[in-house]
Amino acid sequence: MTVALGVRLGPVSPVHRGDLASVIRSTGVFNEDEVGVALELFDDSSGDYEFIGAFDGDRLIGYACFGPTPATDRTYDLYWIAVHRDAQRSGAGSVLISEVEHRLHARRARLVVVETSSRADYEPTRAFYRKRGYRQSATVPHYYSHGDHRVIYTKSLPP
Repeated sequence: MTVALGVRLGPVSPVHRGDLASVIRSTGVFNEDEVGVALELFDDSSGDYEFIGAFDGDRLIGYACFGPTPATDRTYDLYWIAVHRDAQRSGAGSVLISEVEHRLHARRARLVVVETSSRADYEPTRAFYRKRGYRQSATVPHYYSHGDHRVIYTKSLPP
């Protein structure tokens, strides 16, 4: 487990399922269908998805979910990163994304891909990625709904 900025990183287990759902809902940007998708990934036992939890003491305050992108050369998707509304701006998101990148670097990953929404309430999310060296690589117009575009960010990892 890693400790940084007062946030302890560690594994999440089935006992954290309710807390994980609470983290996602607290952000105020995900609808119930999206919460359901996040929980489906968490419940998936195929091993395709890896989770890291951010804890304040024993309380789950955030998490990241990532995994290899099928049929690519060392490309990984960062599927989810969420921090409880009460813990945002605590550094938990930065600690989580740094740990994901650290783990991927150890695996000789080449590229990290993240997708997010173009909605105005996602601007802090997009700024978070830009601040950490992710660059906007593509936009898919009207992907999520009319006027809500899919914005794709990528970051090349050093060899």
